Amino acid sequence: MRTPWDATKDLIKADLYRYCGEPFTWADLLSVYWQTPGFAYSCWIRLAAFYKNHSWGRGIYLFCRWRLRQLAYRYGISIPYNTTIGPGLYIGHYGGIVVNHAAVIGKNCNLNHGVTIGATYGGKHPGTPVIGDNVYIGPGSFVIGGIQIGNHVAIGANTVVTKSVPDYGVVVHRTAEISVGHGSSHYVVNTV
Repeated sequence: MRTPWDATKDLIKADLYRYCGEPFTWADLLSVYWQTPGFAYSCWIRLAAFYKNHSWGRGIYLFCRWRLRQLAYRYGISIPYNTTIGPGLYIGHYGGIVVNHAAVIGKNCNLNHGVTIGATYGGKHPGTPVIGDNVYIGPGSFVIGGIQIGNHVAIGANTVVTKSVPDYGVVVHRTAEISVGHGSSHYVVNTV
């Protein structure tokens, strides 16, 4: 029978696989943890989410939250631990990454520096985005509002997305022109 701890370890292993593309080893885990701020941050997200749900781990949970806050200030990443994020999160470059806690991110998502995934409280699409699997979100992009981003979508650099995107869509430019093509297949690698 699988335990919640097994599920947390699997999430961390899936995140690690996105960085090194090899089966899990402790040497890879430690190497990538110390050399890649995005992976270190995602590890602490996974651990904080696990210990939050266990009363016996309250002290460890508080330590995880404290560590997340330290890394948030150091690396400019603000992804709350209670955000729903599938396995295989890849944060390629740190700095200026902000994700609303109510957003839903599917598996194998690539986040680059300057990405904002945020909420709107009025207008045509109030709410927070739901992002599908195997999605690439380019540097400086904004995904805002209660919209659906399909599977295998590629969002180009400096794009503001305020309307839903179908599967295999490619969104580019400031006007968020949507076309359907190869999607993110060239950008999202080492998927789980």
